[in-house]
Amino acid sequence: MENMRDSLQKGIGESDVYLDFQDKLSRVAKVDRSVLIIGERGSGKELAVQRIHYLSPRWQKNLVAVNCAALPSSLLESELFGYEQGAFTGATRTRKGRFEEAEGGTLFLDEIGLIPLEVQEKILRVVEYGTYERVGSSVTHECNVRIVGATNADLQQLCREGKFKEDLLDRLSFEVLFLPPLRERGDDILLLAQYFASKMAMECGHDTLPTLSDGVVEELMNYPWPGNVRELKNVIERAVYRNDSSLITEVDFNPFRNPFRKPQEQKQEKSAKPEVREEVPKKPMGLEAMPLRDFALAQSQLDVIFLSRALNEAGGNQKNAAELLGLTYDQFRGLYRKYRHLIR
Repeated sequence: MENMRDSLQKGIGESDVYLDFQDKLSRVAKVDRSVLIIGERGSGKELAVQRIHYLSPRWQKNLVAVNCAALPSSLLESELFGYEQGAFTGATRTRKGRFEEAEGGTLFLDEIGLIPLEVQEKILRVVEYGTYERVGSSVTHECNVRIVGATNADLQQLCREGKFKEDLLDRLSFEVLFLPPLRERGDDILLLAQYFASKMAMECGHDTLPTLSDGVVEELMNYPWPGNVRELKNVIERAVYRNDSSLITEVDFNPFRNPFRKPQEQKQEKSAKPEVREEVPKKPMGLEAMPLRDFALAQSQLDVIFLSRALNEAGGNQKNAAELLGLTYDQFRGLYRKYRHLIR
């Protein structure tokens, strides 16, 4: 139970998009239906599933996780439903499956899009009728389990390609929650960074808590975070353990950079590094001459102009640009997402 509490504490965030996700998650947790969590790698899908389980009426029963990507299709069926002694070579004794272990609780199917069709058929029967048979047995077992699936795949596209059963998707998608990627969460990046830095400093036996330099803060805010929270944790912990000072002035986003590469290869790698784009404001058209019916168009043009100016003055730093405009970072990000196709 203590490990669970520590894990849930890592669900740190104050951004509007993250709080909205948590609100939806808390609401659906109390409803005894299947849920799908869609999110990028490292964004916290497992943490979201834990929260659903421990906020649900099933919290006193087991939460059982199955990583469907880690098991070959030949073993996934017996892993989920169990098997009888002698069912196949090596089956020397009867073994319970994950459905049986999760009885009365929650079964978390991670990477659910990778489940082979023949196993999907058996899961569909569990969802529809609440029954299943172990591999090598004709005895029917009743099942009372809540299924929560997680994936980064487009399940509807998999259905169109014949790789995922539409009937199963219909029954698992009572609610579909999209976990916001870290790059969309604004200042949550810094909250999480400080949390991970403090934890790592204590683990390393440092006397003082670390602080992030302005340069590091800017780098963290401008980085796209393809690996999301998991990548941020690695970057920050690596920086803390490498640094003897409490002030973190440097972070390494790519620990695989080879210092022994030839100079030409290093130059190519450096040139491939994404740079902050300098935004050029759109030239305004004559607003005074515009018809009154074009009010909305004029307002959007002003938004683009001021966004571009703020980004130019802030050197491409969106957090600083938001401050120049007197907006919160989340407000700025909302406008930027709306108009970024117009900003050059």
